Amino acid sequence: MKRNRKTKILATLGPASNSEDMIRKLFEAGVDIFRLNFSHGSHEDHKQALETIRKIESEQKHAIGILADMQGPKLRIGKFKDGSIKLEKGQKFRFDSDPADGDETRVCLPHPEVISTLSKGSRILLDDGKVHFEIQKKGKGYLEGIITAGSKLSDKKGFNVPGTILPIPALTEKDKTDLKAALKMGVDWIAQSFVQKPEDVIEAKKLIKGRAALMAKIEKPSALIQLEEIIEHVDGIMLARGDLGVEIPPENVPSVQKDVIKMVREKGKPVVVATQMLESMITNPQPTRAEASDVATAVYDGTDCVMLSAETAAGDYPVLAVEIMDRIARKTEEDDDYLDMMEASRPDALNTPSDAITTAAYYVAQDVEAVMIVNYTNSGATSLRTARQRPEVPILCLTPHLEVARKLTLSYGVHTVHDKADPEDFTGPARHAAKIAVSNGFAKKGDRFIMTAGLPFGVKGSTNILRIAKVEKE
Repeated sequence: MKRNRKTKILATLGPASNSEDMIRKLFEAGVDIFRLNFSHGSHEDHKQALETIRKIESEQKHAIGILADMQGPKLRIGKFKDGSIKLEKGQKFRFDSDPADGDETRVCLPHPEVISTLSKGSRILLDDGKVHFEIQKKGKGYLEGIITAGSKLSDKKGFNVPGTILPIPALTEKDKTDLKAALKMGVDWIAQSFVQKPEDVIEAKKLIKGRAALMAKIEKPSALIQLEEIIEHVDGIMLARGDLGVEIPPENVPSVQKDVIKMVREKGKPVVVATQMLESMITNPQPTRAEASDVATAVYDGTDCVMLSAETAAGDYPVLAVEIMDRIARKTEEDDDYLDMMEASRPDALNTPSDAITTAAYYVAQDVEAVMIVNYTNSGATSLRTARQRPEVPILCLTPHLEVARKLTLSYGVHTVHDKADPEDFTGPARHAAKIAVSNGFAKKGDRFIMTAGLPFGVKGSTNILRIAKVEKE
């Protein structure tokens, strides 16, 4: 199942897309890795979806990744007597710990740690930033202030507190239960929500114990302050622009996106750009021009992967959304400016023999006009280093470990093949790789390709050989 693009697509499953027929159509349309959103649905629902994906994977003989997204602590207000209230700018309002239904003057804020942390002058943004509240007075169990923006507020709306690090654990008890279930199911990635500091991901890493890769969702400004340390402890990063875009000025989002992608790429780890990418396609058969440009911008920035949320989980046109995202990514990657941008932003080589080999492979592939770069890898690290270079040609990853093949499905340009062959010398691997490349549509007779591997074979972290090879026969 060869993809004619290097940027990967992550799609969320939900009521609109969790049937076997729809999951198959989504995969055929271009999905590389599926997201199971543990904020919704039961464990049994997610398990059934996972088993369906594994069935399609077996039929297609192509690794498919599965990411389990943890809900994290959801900050929400209480209920109103009539379900909602009208607001006016300058209106006095109060948040308190009284569980009674609210009215036009007050509502319950059932998070005592938030009330205790905030102070006079702090802001609370509600309903994805549609309502703004500024604190003027604080007392025991309450916050009083005025509405500075917004006209309506309804039951259980979420809220954000920009510029404040909250004393709330990133993993709730629900998350720990969901995490245990997801790992038992056999997911490939865990996405952790509400990450504020390195200690949050260190805790998750201890619970995962190497049974899946860990992705930190960057949706709090506090995470940006310690982003480099967070990256060191995780296997990948998701830039969740929804909550992040509420808590930082909107004019900062584009530059933050570029900075995050650059930093994660330099570390040789995959990065996903998520949220509101083709949001109008939840109800419309085509995106807005701005949304198409947004997807293209993420591709120009060099992201490994772009994500669809409600577009595929609950939208009216899930398959069409994937097809359009696929077309936008392919068209962008064909642009000469895109190639120039990838070249200009290429990170410096790291001071390791393996990185020297993969960096050399990139340049040699250009010089000899190779059609692909082949990595023999046990851990997947060689393919991650190769993807870091953002080569113009595909990366064919041959690994004896299916879990490694699945994990790499969201990495830039990497086509993974679960290959149990154990070549005895460095002539055998070239012939073997050529055969796989031809069968997967990456090469034909006479084509050159670059191959990296480690001798002795099967030893983790031993990438030490680069070879220019040629496809001798179809």
